[in-house]
Amino acid sequence: MVKRIIHIAFFFLLLMGSIGVKAQVNYLAAFDEDLLHYGIQIGYTQSKFDFHYTYDESMTPYEQGTRSYYTPGFHIAVIGDMKLTRFMNLRFLPGLTLINRTLRYSWSDEYLASHPSMDAYRNVESVYGELPFDLKFRSMRYRNFRPYLTVGASYGFDFASLRNNRNSQNQSIIRLNTSDLRYTAGLGFDFYLRYVKFAIELKMTFGMIDLKIDNDTYYNQSIDGLNTRTFMLGFTFEG
Repeated sequence: MVKRIIHIAFFFLLLMGSIGVKAQVNYLAAFDEDLLHYGIQIGYTQSKFDFHYTYDESMTPYEQGTRSYYTPGFHIAVIGDMKLTRFMNLRFLPGLTLINRTLRYSWSDEYLASHPSMDAYRNVESVYGELPFDLKFRSMRYRNFRPYLTVGASYGFDFASLRNNRNSQNQSIIRLNTSDLRYTAGLGFDFYLRYVKFAIELKMTFGMIDLKIDNDTYYNQSIDGLNTRTFMLGFTFEG
C-alpha cells in the first residue's frame, strides 16, 4: 500500500512538474519574500506499530509471534509558516489525525483449542490532536517549481485513549498512553500556481514514547513496547 501511495505521489509530481516547466509566466513571483504565510494541509496516512516482541518464556506456550500492518487514516491541519532565511522556514501545523493500527497474533494451536474466542487481529484506533513544528529547507526556485526537505518534532494527544478508564471490563482492549512524542522527516515539492502555492509532501513520523500500558491480558503481555510509525502523503495550499 505504501508503494502504491508513492507511485501516486510521483504521478502527481510529474504532472505538476510538467505544468510548471511549460509555464511561461512565473506565478506568485514575490510570494516567498513575505514573512508569514498561512494555509491548510490535508493528508492520507498509513500507520502501524513498531514493537518489541517479548522474550518472556511464560508466553511461549500461548503466543508464537506478533505482527503489525499499515492501515489507512486521515489528517487535516492548518499551517502557520514563518520565513527565517532565504532557504529556511519554520512551520507550525496544529491539526487532527485519525489513525488505525492493526496487530496480528499467532496463537499456538493448543491455546486456541482451549480458548477459541481469542482474536487473531486487534485494531487500535486513535484520534490525535497534533502540535508539530517543522523546519523547512528549500532549494532554489526553478520557474514555478521548488523542492524542499523537512525535519521536526510533534506532540500528539490521543483523545480516544482508554488510559484513564480503570474500570473497563473489556479485557481485549489494547490500552495506550494518551501522549506521544515523535520526530519527523519528509520531502516535498512546491508548485506556484496563479492564485495559491500548492505542495505535495511525503513525510514519515517515528514515535519515541512507549505507548503500551501493562495489564493482565495476553494481548499486552506478548509485547514489551509499542511505538507508532506513520507515513503521510499530504497536500498543502498556502495563500
